[in-house]
Amino acid sequence: MRVMTFNIRFENDRDGDNGWFFRRDQATSVIMAYSPWVLGTQEGTPNQLQYLGEHLPGYTMHAIGRPPEDTTCQYPTLFYQSQHLELIDGAEFWLSTTPRVHRSKDWDSAFPRMMSFACVREKRSGELLWAVVTHLDHIGGQARIRQGEIIRNWLHQCRGAAVLMGDFNDDPGSAVHQLLTAPATELRDSWQVLGNGEGVESMTHHDFQGNPNKGRLDWILVSPHFRILAAEIVRGHRNQRFPSDHFPFWVDLERV
Repeated sequence: MRVMTFNIRFENDRDGDNGWFFRRDQATSVIMAYSPWVLGTQEGTPNQLQYLGEHLPGYTMHAIGRPPEDTTCQYPTLFYQSQHLELIDGAEFWLSTTPRVHRSKDWDSAFPRMMSFACVREKRSGELLWAVVTHLDHIGGQARIRQGEIIRNWLHQCRGAAVLMGDFNDDPGSAVHQLLTAPATELRDSWQVLGNGEGVESMTHHDFQGNPNKGRLDWILVSPHFRILAAEIVRGHRNQRFPSDHFPFWVDLERV
């Protein structure tokens, strides 16, 4: 089973030639080329997510109860291949002290941040998987810790096989990384489990230039129910145009 996390960069007119309109077909092409069973995106606005939903054949978007009138919100969102997986349960909530209040935020969080989850069943084996996607704040250090604690506490309750993916806006070894990969949480950093190093070759943010500059912000954390077989940070481009300002990252997993 392949899982991919992909910060697609929000629809921003100031991006000029790197705007969503000019790279959206490239973004969908990358996803289809690597064909993850589960895809977790970040920063997608409703317009962008609708485009992905219409141009990713075989994928179902998991988006529960989002206000249709809010066209500017950036949602972490799950897509799954309906050929392989079927939805059993799922929801989403804001990483704040009022998680059911739309776009709520607390502590020093610059923006509202959210977590979306789905319980899916593998059609072939019948095994269940909790897939979780999130995007932690890029400014508030305290907020990232609090947001990470909410996710950790939720994971302690759900039990079973789980994959947590997203843009965590922090480096491996940071306080939030240590929190989410602590023994009690049982999540393992897929990149590190395979023995990959931390350096320029592991950085995932590149400002559309292809030159990594902000560390490995995008993680896929995996419960012990899986063996991690392979992982890749996708650095491909078309004539120096990239599908986003983050590189997509995927891992291949096998049930233990």
